[in-house]
Amino acid sequence: MEEKKKSNKKKKLLFPCLLLIFAIAWFWSWIPVTEHISLDLPAVKDTKLRIVLISDLHSCRYGSGQRDLLERIDREEPDLIMIGGDFFDDKLSDDNAKITAEALAGKYPCYYVTGNHEFWSGHVDEIKAYLENIGVRVLAGTCETVTVKGCTIDICGVDDPTEIGLSQWRTQLDAAYSQTDRSHLRLLLSHRPELVNEYLRYDFDLIMSGHAHAGQIRIPFVNKGVFAPDQGLMAEYVNGVYQLSNGSILEVSRGLARESTPAPRFFNHPEVVVLDLE
Repeated sequence: MEEKKKSNKKKKLLFPCLLLIFAIAWFWSWIPVTEHISLDLPAVKDTKLRIVLISDLHSCRYGSGQRDLLERIDREEPDLIMIGGDFFDDKLSDDNAKITAEALAGKYPCYYVTGNHEFWSGHVDEIKAYLENIGVRVLAGTCETVTVKGCTIDICGVDDPTEIGLSQWRTQLDAAYSQTDRSHLRLLLSHRPELVNEYLRYDFDLIMSGHAHAGQIRIPFVNKGVFAPDQGLMAEYVNGVYQLSNGSILEVSRGLARESTPAPRFFNHPEVVVLDLE
């Protein structure tokens, strides 16, 4: 009888213990991190460039006035800011996204492409116009050539294909690529990481994306996600650096979404990606 009582007591304690572990893991996975990645690119000569990639903010809150996020970026002293889509959300207020965009555009050269949620919001044209008005460069089948620390860079970008379709997306990508020069550092900002077969048709030095949220639940040690949009179960292109067969490097940000997502993040910190190119 005594053994049975002890067994029942253990069973009663099991659920609250599991609930506590779940809560701790969820809270821990909400803490943002800064990921530093160094890349040796032949097109970068005799200098070092620092790019900060932020993606999938979804207008989530990072402290009063977005201070937690902005201070994290400022500490890195970037040369360029790349905003990889879903910066705005289709359900949450635009306030946090606008606070962040205005602060960054006032300090750094910023480049932006749309994600699917900007299109789903129904006011993607207004978002683009607003960003252009505050000094963020909106890329949509376009390429801008800039010189930073003596390095000439072609910065290309395409809209998310969710509304325009893959055919128009390819047209944009062709148009942007046609404006590049092989002697320059050639960058592509594109929301979707899973379109690898499309990227293989070109030879960008570096492709930067987001969208996958690292599969929301990130599987430790194997760098796969349980489920990512447009990749399904055991998603492959979810986080970090991928060397493509044509020589291009694909960097996938885990993104910054927190309260906008219906499913919690696990083993999957929101991140600011710092890319040191040399």
